[in-house]
Parts: sequence; C-alpha cells; structure tokens
Amino acid sequence: MITLCGHSLCCAKNTSTHPPLRELYSQYHSLPMRVESEEKGINIHNEYSLHNLIKHLYSLPGDRFEVKLDGFIIDVVRDDTIIEIQTRSFSSIKEKLKKLAQTHEVRLIHPIITKKWVVYLDKETGKRSGKRKSPKTGKPIDLFKELIRIPVLVKHPNFSIILYMVQAEETRIRGVKEGWRGRGYKIQDRKIIGVDKVISLNHPGDYLRFLPDELEEPFTNKRLAEAADILPREAGWITYCLKKMGAIKEVGKEGRSLIFRRTG
Repeated sequence: MITLCGHSLCCAKNTSTHPPLRELYSQYHSLPMRVESEEKGINIHNEYSLHNLIKHLYSLPGDRFEVKLDGFIIDVVRDDTIIEIQTRSFSSIKEKLKKLAQTHEVRLIHPIITKKWVVYLDKETGKRSGKRKSPKTGKPIDLFKELIRIPVLVKHPNFSIILYMVQAEETRIRGVKEGWRGRGYKIQDRKIIGVDKVISLNHPGDYLRFLPDELEEPFTNKRLAEAADILPREAGWITYCLKKMGAIKEVGKEGRSLIFRRTG
C-alpha cells in the first residue's frame, strides 16, 4: 500500500507493485508544504523533487523534519525512529548511520531509478525541448554498489533499508556546466513519475532474495553473474556484502575463485 502524505506505507517481504504516481505527484504539488525544517538554515527547497516526494509519501502526522540530533541533521524523526532518505552514495552518510544506529532505530530509504526520461530547458528562454528516454536502467541489485560501504551495519538490529524502485523525469538546462568536467548542462530537478516496487529489507536473510532461484549451490561469482545476467564485478559486490552481513559463507575455492553457500 502506498498513499500520499499522512497515511501509512506498508512493505511486505515480497516485492509490492504500485500504480504510476502521476496523479499523486499532481496532488503533492497542489498541497501546502507540510515539511517544515526544525533547524534554521536548512533549505529543504534545494532538494530535488524526487527526494522531497519520497519524504512526503513516507511521512505521518507528528513526524519532525530536518531535526538536529546527536550532532547530525536528520531527514525525518518519528518518535525514536530516524528516517534518512539517501538518493546518492552511501559513503557520505556511513559514519552517521553507524553512530545513530547505536542508540536509535534507523531506517534508510534509497530510491533506484528503473527508467528515466530527460527533458532539456533552454538557458535563455526556459523553453522545453522534446522528451527522450535514457538508455540507462536501474535494477534492485544496484543497491549493492552502495551497500559495500556499510555491509556489516545490515546485521545491526536497529538498521533497515527500504528500496523505492521508481521511474523519474530529469530536467536539464543546456549551456550550463556543473563542475569543470561538466557535459554542457546542469541538472535542474529530478521528479518521480511512477513507483514500480517498494522492497523492505530488515534482516541479512532478506538480501538473499537477490540471488537467482536457478543459482545452484555452492556457487562462484562467475556462476552468479551468469545466472543473474550481470557483470562479474556486480556479482562481486553482492557476494562481498552477503558475506560481510553473514548471509553467505566461503566454503572453498575453485581454482582462483571463491566458492560460497548460504548460511541459512
């Protein structure tokens, strides 16, 4: 179940499928902004719409936003639960998550863009050019590229992750560079136009869902890559994280390749 601002969002162990959010997104922009920062100097309007809409979708009455706690600014505080929405690398928040999990329940919400459409704006006129679909696609196992920063934290009873598999529209301004290696455009905004799935990951065993059903045990990174139709380095991210969190274990070697088996 997924509803807008002020209602519950339930994530079963199995992947939940949701209808497009075009109507919800329209409602979101027509509502008064309910997210109010408790910490002066924090400008929530600088956040991409993607980040802000997830905050609204997940919020409940009584939630506090942009709260200073234990030396950190927290996205959402709900009683003794800390909710962080991270759309980018986990490396920038890993120490924050580790410290907060010692004394609070920490819930990390991470969106992965499954499909993206790009719209360009003219720098001078603001006129929109035609929308095109990006060839890049995201998948749930992309989580492991970031999870390699905090695999051991998954074992902590106070820590959990919720994945939002979303479709998004990215607006770019032509003729404006971001950084010295810019590509001739600046990203103005990213907004959600649909939610495909919401995946709740509460325990190390939940991450075994990312191993293909047809993968026979014991297995190597090579066999995992073949079964999942992914790159060998992606298979390496998965087995590294699963091993660190205790969901799989090494049981030998096959030549130079490690052999793994589920611990459960």
